[in-house]
Amino acid sequence: MTTLMVSVLAFVSGVKDRVSSEKGATATEYSLLIAFIAFAIVIGVGAFGTALNGWFDELGDHVALWSN
Repeated sequence: MTTLMVSVLAFVSGVKDRVSSEKGATATEYSLLIAFIAFAIVIGVGAFGTALNGWFDELGDHVALWSN
């Protein structure tokens, strides 16, 4: 019985260590952080592109007025 009990305790301890390991959690946290940063970059570039497009449209209108 004692050998069986030691084996079961060793098995439970091994499973407990694997479940409480933070390697997977760290990778998941980093991947979520990268996803949020990429999302913020996409939103920022979209907003900047829209503003830049408006600026060039306005600049084109001014140049067209001056050339006539």
